[in-house]
Amino acid sequence: MCEAVIPTCRDMAELVTGYLEGTLSIRTRAAARLHLAVCDACTRYYDQMRRTIRLLGGTPPPAPPEGAEERVIRAALPPGQGESGGS
Repeated sequence: MCEAVIPTCRDMAELVTGYLEGTLSIRTRAAARLHLAVCDACTRYYDQMRRTIRLLGGTPPPAPPEGAEERVIRAALPPGQGESGGS
């Protein structure tokens, strides 16, 4: 029989986002759930993260500053390419 390895609190700090997003394997999710069942501190952290994601989930990202797209494209091109009147 395979024994589950219960994650530490430090492990849970890394696993909470995946737990909330549903991206953990079944085994890892079950182990995280066991940890949350016995650890008040990690349960509070989980609840804080869940609330934060819920609050920010509907918030669109900020628009880039004016001219940012052009600056990024120019920076990515080899020198002399992409200049006005060029090739």
